[in-house]
Amino acid sequence: MGGQRPAETGGKEFERVLEALLLRMSEGTYSPGSPLPPQRELAAELNVSRDTVQRVLRELVDRGLVESRQGSGSRVIGSPPPPSAGGRVRHTGRTTLRPHIDRAFEQSAVRLDVFTFTSESLAAHIWFQAERIRTRVIAPERIALRMLLPSQDLPLPYPRALAEPDDPRPMQRLHAITRRNTEALRITLEELRAEGLVADVDVQVRTVPITPAFKLYLFNGTEALHGMYEVVERPIVLEDETISAVDVVGLGAVLEHFVAEEDPDAPASVFVSSRQAWFDSVWRLLTVA
Repeated sequence: MGGQRPAETGGKEFERVLEALLLRMSEGTYSPGSPLPPQRELAAELNVSRDTVQRVLRELVDRGLVESRQGSGSRVIGSPPPPSAGGRVRHTGRTTLRPHIDRAFEQSAVRLDVFTFTSESLAAHIWFQAERIRTRVIAPERIALRMLLPSQDLPLPYPRALAEPDDPRPMQRLHAITRRNTEALRITLEELRAEGLVADVDVQVRTVPITPAFKLYLFNGTEALHGMYEVVERPIVLEDETISAVDVVGLGAVLEHFVAEEDPDAPASVFVSSRQAWFDSVWRLLTVA
């Protein structure tokens, strides 16, 4: 009748739609502060009745993840908690940092430990969180960031010009990117304290004589994101020309997600605790402020 689908009688379609929306929220497709598509669009896209969509939205409202107002639709106000890994690696595929950074910054105290190559992608995500704080979407009381970067006097194997391996310009470009983004990140966070938006901000950046083969993000000592840097041949843009170089790709790399469980011997728990111990030991024994 007019293309209307009958309301589903069981719970299968309800669970499917709920899972789909939770996944989109956790991956950042529907981030906190953003509106959800109209119910009619969701029903058509997910091939269910509007009744099912309405029941799913009521469930999300009850969980404190969505707010609905008559005449203005539904808006996301939170991020789903990370699901238990059940003792196994939770592989999130090709994803961004955003849903994990979002969840971390929604806590009253944010503790973030990072081992990375340049800090370029992290700086962009931190800027976005600062805007969420300024618009009162979130209100953390404490932010503590420790970041490990490769020493600038370390002879790294990449980036390296293919035609002239001794060309210093790719490395100079790398160092400039690192300095620019690290300073922007530091200023972004310290301005939040200066403006009275976050009571306590502690930003520490140190260098270490280690060539990054992977990136590591540790959230509040309970979650870890780990991704390998893929070595590729690609063009890089210098001031006066574009050259072919051996470099690594970090943005868009496959990230594996680990969540510590109650059982300290569960594989995911061991991964998180061992990476935290590795980070702490490197920070204490190998770094230069």
